[in-house]
Amino acid sequence: MTIYCERRGCGPEIVLIHGWGLHGGIWGDLPERLARDHTVTVVDLPGHGRSRGTVRAAGLADFTEAVAAVAPSSATWLGWSLGGLIAMDAALRHDGRVARLVLVASTPKFVVAADWPHAMTAETFAGFAAGLGSDYRAMLQRFLSLQVSGDESGRELLRRLRAELLAHGEPEPAMLAAGLAMLEHTDLRARLPEIRVPTLVLHGRNDRLAWPAAGEYLAARIPGARGVTFAGAGHAPFLSQPQRFEQTLREFLR
Repeated sequence: MTIYCERRGCGPEIVLIHGWGLHGGIWGDLPERLARDHTVTVVDLPGHGRSRGTVRAAGLADFTEAVAAVAPSSATWLGWSLGGLIAMDAALRHDGRVARLVLVASTPKFVVAADWPHAMTAETFAGFAAGLGSDYRAMLQRFLSLQVSGDESGRELLRRLRAELLAHGEPEPAMLAAGLAMLEHTDLRARLPEIRVPTLVLHGRNDRLAWPAAGEYLAARIPGARGVTFAGAGHAPFLSQPQRFEQTLREFLR
């Protein structure tokens, strides 16, 4: 049984992959706008949104293969946050299937280490894991607050994210735990030079979940990648600055 996806439009293929705890509806009207001249595939990751009860996924490879099973060939993979990890993994696993990468508010490693200061602390992630075990609904709300922290449009963004969070039902706690473990333990830094497709890295300057320095690192380590920083934006620049986001994306796609 495959994960849920929606396809619309006509033209070059692009796949949109959302972040942890949410679903494909978070993209708002971006898919509709892109569908004017692209074929757009929007997925719900395993256990998220309308993909509850579908694919059982335990690790990054499982999530990547679930998306690959519904993604067209020779597509641009646009991944936000956790979706960016999946998009990078797909470019490494499926040579020729991924034509381009767009990495939005993503990072090769989400948790701090002795040689990696551009990330959240292990204690922060431990708090997320504890929240999953006690009250995952309250923990998801706290996670949404972190996503808008530092954004000039934070209050309005938080309202929109909260309204969208359960629009297609509650995510499965087991898949939330799998995704959180993925964020905590994945480290793609050493493999970034192996990514050989055109890549655009988009980051909010005030991002509190995926630090801007991590975006700069991606742009520097992926051969030929281009990085763009959105001043005044946090973790979701496609929501807080939709016009500039779409313009930057379209320039890259052309």
